[in-house]
Amino acid sequence: MSIIIVESPTKARTFSYLFKNKNYQIFSTFGHIRDLPKNKIGIDYLHHFYPQYELIKSKKLIVSRIKEALKKDKEIILATDPDREGESISHHLLYLLGYVEQEWPEIVLKKNNFKRVVFHEITKSAITDALSHPIHIRTDLVKAQMTRRILDRIVGYELSPVLWRKTGKNWLSAGRVQTAALRLIVEREKDVRQFVSEKFWVIEALFENNLQGKLVKINNEMIEIKNELKLFDGSYTFTKTNINDVKKEQIVKDLSDDVFFIDKIEKKENIKFPPPPFTTSLLQQQAFNRLNFSTKLTMKLAQDLYENGLITYHRTDSFNLSTKFLFGAKNYIIKKYGKEYALEKPRNYKTKSKLAQEAHEAIRPTTFDESPSKLNSLTKNHRRLYQLIFKRSLATQMKEAKIEEIFIDILSQKGYLFNTRKEHVLFDGFLVLEKEKRKNKEEDFKNLLLKEKEPILLKEVIPLEKNTQPPLRYTEASLIKSLEEKGIGRPSTYAMIISLINQRNYVEKKARYFIPTVVGESICQFLVDQFPQIFDLQFTAQMEDALDQIANNKKDQIVLLKDFYQTLITQKEKIDFQKKLRVEEVSSEKCPVCHNPLLIRYSKYGKFLACSNYPQCRFTKKINYYLEGATCTKCGGKIIIKFSKKGKKFYGCENYPKCDFSSWKKPKKI
Repeated sequence: MSIIIVESPTKARTFSYLFKNKNYQIFSTFGHIRDLPKNKIGIDYLHHFYPQYELIKSKKLIVSRIKEALKKDKEIILATDPDREGESISHHLLYLLGYVEQEWPEIVLKKNNFKRVVFHEITKSAITDALSHPIHIRTDLVKAQMTRRILDRIVGYELSPVLWRKTGKNWLSAGRVQTAALRLIVEREKDVRQFVSEKFWVIEALFENNLQGKLVKINNEMIEIKNELKLFDGSYTFTKTNINDVKKEQIVKDLSDDVFFIDKIEKKENIKFPPPPFTTSLLQQQAFNRLNFSTKLTMKLAQDLYENGLITYHRTDSFNLSTKFLFGAKNYIIKKYGKEYALEKPRNYKTKSKLAQEAHEAIRPTTFDESPSKLNSLTKNHRRLYQLIFKRSLATQMKEAKIEEIFIDILSQKGYLFNTRKEHVLFDGFLVLEKEKRKNKEEDFKNLLLKEKEPILLKEVIPLEKNTQPPLRYTEASLIKSLEEKGIGRPSTYAMIISLINQRNYVEKKARYFIPTVVGESICQFLVDQFPQIFDLQFTAQMEDALDQIANNKKDQIVLLKDFYQTLITQKEKIDFQKKLRVEEVSSEKCPVCHNPLLIRYSKYGKFLACSNYPQCRFTKKINYYLEGATCTKCGGKIIIKFSKKGKKFYGCENYPKCDFSSWKKPKKI
């Protein structure tokens, strides 16, 4: 009997189901089994930054069970995930089982009687093929993962205490990539504050047959003004018109007795191609925009789908699709939608990301079943995400859509030119996958029988007051997009990064947009000022490139660590600890005890009010965080987000102690 090692209990159950009649014993490590110690840095700076890994206490039992099983069964098969994390889990288990003689700075094995198998979908055929073609443990991937862990530990243990001394808050933390993400949010907030909004008017008009146009020219001069601002993260273009209050009144008066006719009708045929298949970051962005899923939720759902054998591995930067899928998709499309929707030759997409290397395939379903039976045992959100992946993958192998655009110019005798646009779908192609059929926007227009130079009747003038809008703040989706474009972090880490800056109270959300808190702005500015190189976005991206070079055996990790550590320590020695960081703000409320202003302060559990006359006055007051749209099932009160003594989030009624409703599970919104 062979022993198969996976890292997830769900994955283990799927293996057991697929190979229930085979002679395999399957163990799950429940994630990582070794890590750096919690109560000390665990890195020996003097001996090549040697990482002092320890067995995680909760994993002692599973390791002892594997050791016991190995006494009877000589062959061990490592079937952990195909990325750096999965390779590291396999390595650490081998180390504990005595297969590794040396693990740093080079990995040296003393026994090779084990198998490492790699696959990108948990299906019987894929795993059987992998078992038939075992590989060696990929030590360069392990070194890259360990180097990243050491880098992050150095930043955390060297800089977090600096923040504690500067602020008096021992729950703050500094992170190499999390600070880069925070900086994007902080700098965008500065851009928003500096933006000066201006009022202007847009003039629209409703003509006969429900034809509505927008004023674009007066006496052959464009009324729209395009402006471009340079932002920290790229540029921002916005438009306005040159129509002020006085000019608006004159235009409305002129149009009231003007005569109009169709000046020009122009038709243009466009081709709309399907978007590429999902990579990790594209899935996160689309799930946020289409399904309103947080990045953390998306990754959790995708993990479940993968471990249940429903989709391919969900941590990938590649647009590649297997030959098996490409030809299977063609047959499915012909059968369900017709031959006219299928491609003659498969469509391939070129991966733009320079980081694309670890996974060999994009995220796709493992079968051509829109509603597989396994989804019945999962949640509605699992089904929604699966549908998103299924349709996106299938769309890549469908014919492009053909859309006819119709541009209509309506001119007046006084020189006012209005423009309107209609579109007509000539062939829907991949758009047929959308259940909500696209409305044929040209349907009414087709029946108008409009001709150039013929008169048209004005029914109503519609002046619209507008204001120029500042650049949008970041959402989870746009932040991920920016991080990926800059080569900062990896898509598989974005969920953790976003979760960290939320947990540390560095940012808050207004609707779906990130706004930095006073704490976040202060910490970010301090770190950027004191460590300009470490937290430079380009430098952070270069570190990702360096880690990739280590994974490809093109760079020495010790050289990288020495250079990074020396830069950090040199800058750290220049810090002035006498000047404290301000991480509070004055509220509009007064202290009910001494009538001094109350300050908004932060703890690891969120914001609270405290008297500015502390320690003479020790008055404090909680600031409740309400779960928008949710009400108590007992009394109808609002639901408050609370934290236990151990920092675990739960939900309770605002009317406590009169109402004792509480729940670990997030209540449904009404």
